[in-house]
Amino acid sequence: MPSLLEAIDWAQPERIALDDGRRQVCYAQLGPLVAAEIAWLVASGARRFALAADNSVSWALADLALHAGRMLAVPLPGYFTPVQQLHALDDAGIEACLTDDPTRYLERWPGWSASACSPQTGLTLLRRPLAQTPRPELPEAVSKVTYTSGSTATPRGVCLAATDLEVVAGSLAAATASASVTRHLCLLPLPTLLENIAGVYVPLLMGATCLLPPAAITGMSYGDLDPARLLACVSAARPDSLILVPELLRVLVHAAGRGWRVPESLRFIAVGGASVSIELLAEAESLGLPVYEGYGLSECASVVTLNTPAARRLGSAGRPLPHCRVSVAADGELQVSGVTMRGYLGGAQRPPGAALATGDLGEVDEDGYVYVRGRRGNVFITSLGRNVSPEWVERELLAETGMQQAVVDGEARVAPVALIVASPGTPVAARVAAANSRLPDYAQVRRFALLDQPLSLADGLLTANGRPRRAAIRERYAALLDSLHYQSMAS
Repeated sequence: MPSLLEAIDWAQPERIALDDGRRQVCYAQLGPLVAAEIAWLVASGARRFALAADNSVSWALADLALHAGRMLAVPLPGYFTPVQQLHALDDAGIEACLTDDPTRYLERWPGWSASACSPQTGLTLLRRPLAQTPRPELPEAVSKVTYTSGSTATPRGVCLAATDLEVVAGSLAAATASASVTRHLCLLPLPTLLENIAGVYVPLLMGATCLLPPAAITGMSYGDLDPARLLACVSAARPDSLILVPELLRVLVHAAGRGWRVPESLRFIAVGGASVSIELLAEAESLGLPVYEGYGLSECASVVTLNTPAARRLGSAGRPLPHCRVSVAADGELQVSGVTMRGYLGGAQRPPGAALATGDLGEVDEDGYVYVRGRRGNVFITSLGRNVSPEWVERELLAETGMQQAVVDGEARVAPVALIVASPGTPVAARVAAANSRLPDYAQVRRFALLDQPLSLADGLLTANGRPRRAAIRERYAALLDSLHYQSMAS
């Protein structure tokens, strides 16, 4: 199959390919810039690079050059702590780093120094002494290592081959072709593999313009979210497509319900990363937001299933994309084959495309639509011996109007309890009762508590894609949860 650069739609050379509001690169310029960046990177003598920069044309050009030049790229998430960053650098044997903030990283990384500045991207090349650079072995053909969301001090590196990334990008481009996207706005940080592939590679394959505004414009800092800036950015950009995690979708739905004008240009909004309630999806559609839920994993090079304009079923994560297959094991765990990782860094190598146990529980209906019910590792067993997936109960709670966040707990307890964040004026008890009516007795929420503040990434209680950090939440609210469970036993 052709490489990513060979497969890009070059039909309109004067069309803008990349635009971050400060710099534009048209398709006629893109190839030569990437080729020049490859030559500059090769001349540096390094072959393993970290990429630590804000969303920008520079980030995209550097990433494309590393990909096309088959050099190792490790995008560093901005929310990683210095300890996590240093772990990733050593874990992957990183020799150099491309960054737009050299002062910050030189202060954090002992022994590193500024080496040069790229004429193509303006990014500074940081190096460390050769003697300090580890040499861990990489699986064959791996060109990108993407790290897990960092819920622990030692996130795992997922090893991905360049050809597999290209297969997924091509599959996504084909599946979404009917949406006729010409302008995609990247809101998620580009170290997020989903935005990297679906927000940069796919638009380029389709000959579209990729909009890459920095966090100061999008309001998408790692520590917090500025809804006003986010909405202003979407309105000004007038994109055809967006990629959102559920929390960002809630922001858009809330704003649209209060009078924010949804850009008429929007044709396709992909949402994933965590469970999305049917109620939120239905409300989004009623307000003119064309939302399509999907499902994927870094271990499968991002997107596995996706609802599309041509094939959509509300409540499902869509059908598998052409490059992969999804099956269900006897214990209910989803298995994916076709495109999967080559292994975790430091772990055993895996054959290309070998079936992967996802750790997610789910099912596939007779028409091929996939339903994800929750993480296998999150299942708790009540003191009465019943297995309960907390995501299942949480999804029913979030299907109720006004329910914004819910975290369910119940390991070795009589019955589930919940911590809830709700919109002002929401009759929460009635909403919980309505959700319970759709659940079997053993999974019903017996007691709940309302939280004064939403769970967030900034307070360490959500991952970057919006999933609850359950261990951290249990630790933070241990006394409150114990009280709820005590009340549940007494009732």
